[in-house]
Amino acid sequence: MSDEDQRPPERARRLPRAVRERQILDAAVRVFSQHGYHSASMDEISEVAGVSKPMIYTYLGSKEDLFGKSIQREATRLLEAIQAGVQPDLPPDMQLWHGLRSFYRFVAEYRESWTVLHRQALTVGGGFAAEITAMRTRAIELVAALVVAAGTRKGLGEQTEFSGPGLAAALVGAAESLADWALDHPEISDGVLASWLMNLVWLGFNDLVEGQVWKPSAG
Repeated sequence: MSDEDQRPPERARRLPRAVRERQILDAAVRVFSQHGYHSASMDEISEVAGVSKPMIYTYLGSKEDLFGKSIQREATRLLEAIQAGVQPDLPPDMQLWHGLRSFYRFVAEYRESWTVLHRQALTVGGGFAAEITAMRTRAIELVAALVVAAGTRKGLGEQTEFSGPGLAAALVGAAESLADWALDHPEISDGVLASWLMNLVWLGFNDLVEGQVWKPSAG
């Protein structure tokens, strides 16, 4: 009998805790993305992960705990991907464009993560939705900082400090909607998606920092 034949099955092998937890979370994200929180079963997560249900409970807790930790991990991964794409030595508009490219690249490469974050978590609501709100708040703060930086370079820092957070919230919302659309159009590259959004939104930001503000006409 060969050494390979004598190895214990994957389910029985002892792995470092961090590796095992990652294995379980990977499986959980896949199952939650396919079935949603309520319909997902711990039996299926156990099967996909290749570990027993008692091991899942020991390592990561109940299904509710597992869903929450899945959201936390994927939200962290998404924000880290965006921040890694923002190159601080570039002008604000190019920083934002690179950040958007990283965002759309993440959504394309990790469709299951985006599904859990943007669809399943919001559907379940409660504390899960609060985690997504916190993630969105951090994204808005990042974009707002770029808007203010662009305005400050033009001598309009005070004006953009006032309007920046609201405009950033609008951009983040548009970015999320376009990401959902892009899931059904995988042929569109991350660079094209980012450019579309920049043309839709940043041109308006640029007018603002140049002092060109639209106002409704009288009447």
